Amino acid sequence: MEKIICGIQQMGVGVPDVQEIWKWYRKFFGANVRVFEEAAEAPLMIDYTGDKVQSRTATLALSMDGGGGFEIWQYTSRNTEKATFDIQLGDYGLYSCRIKSRDVKKSYDYFVSNGAKVLGDLSEGPDGKPTFFVEDPNGNIFHIVEGSGWFRDTKHPSHCGVVAGSMIGVSDIDKSIALYRDVLGYETVEYDVTGEFDDLKSLPAGTKKVRRVLLSHKELRQGPFAKLLGPTKIELVQSLERTDCKRIFENRYWGDWGFIHLCFDVQGMDQLQKECEAAGYPFTVDSSDTFDMGEAGGRFSYIEDPDGALIEFVETHKVPVMKKIGWYIHLKNRKPGKHLPTWMLRAMGMNKVKD
Repeated sequence: MEKIICGIQQMGVGVPDVQEIWKWYRKFFGANVRVFEEAAEAPLMIDYTGDKVQSRTATLALSMDGGGGFEIWQYTSRNTEKATFDIQLGDYGLYSCRIKSRDVKKSYDYFVSNGAKVLGDLSEGPDGKPTFFVEDPNGNIFHIVEGSGWFRDTKHPSHCGVVAGSMIGVSDIDKSIALYRDVLGYETVEYDVTGEFDDLKSLPAGTKKVRRVLLSHKELRQGPFAKLLGPTKIELVQSLERTDCKRIFENRYWGDWGFIHLCFDVQGMDQLQKECEAAGYPFTVDSSDTFDMGEAGGRFSYIEDPDGALIEFVETHKVPVMKKIGWYIHLKNRKPGKHLPTWMLRAMGMNKVKD
């Protein structure tokens, strides 16, 4: 089977309290649809958890407005550790999560009026479009941007959907870009700019000189959930002044405090593995066959980008629609690249959590 990148399935977020932060994500991003919620051990991740099997609880939450979801991840076998240094723009790894908005100005006003920690003022990015940054209660930074490819309009008061990509700190853009362009399909350079930028100045080290490259994909993504996940963009940022850049997860475990992985929904995992290996990014984790997430199942794998940021791939085999009556979507034998019917995707919204 050919490799198909279906879209960003979710951003993994390591947190000290799943339920507390998920409530905030529901309020500000509309991520109120529970796909699964499960407590279990994570034996396949021991290379990233101190060579010891750790226990955790994880919740996958989506919005019917569209975009990738959040896998909200909490250790139950140990404390969730913060970075021992102040994370700054230019540090290596998943620095911020892009969130799409129908109206960035209205989103800004909603966040401010509801007491969110907005960083700086509404500003304009290098693409000429309005944007702003906001911190969640755990200090994770979200980048609110103009969105496209909406699935539904739930009339959420924040005017936001969910995950539309990521800002990723790298040590060498020219080296990193090949992975995101050639393997993950972000073939279009929307801008490649160098300097000091007004839209970044509210961020730690945001007044320093950087190079920024925004990548997107021209063709609509294909696959069962592509209409819901929608289009996404990756922004690579390289500091040109700092000499003290660190890996964001230096001396910490996967699952600790912050953005732990960026996960892509894929089809054709075997072909993807071959392409990753040929490009110099071998799988560091591979479940090899269907891995049971309790309410969902599939094959998953990980690679590291040149600076160690973790990219996850999930080939979904089973996902619940209504667990109570045993209604699941089974995908293993579906035609590759085929979209699920819109009514079936909308049915997932029946798992909405109300506050």
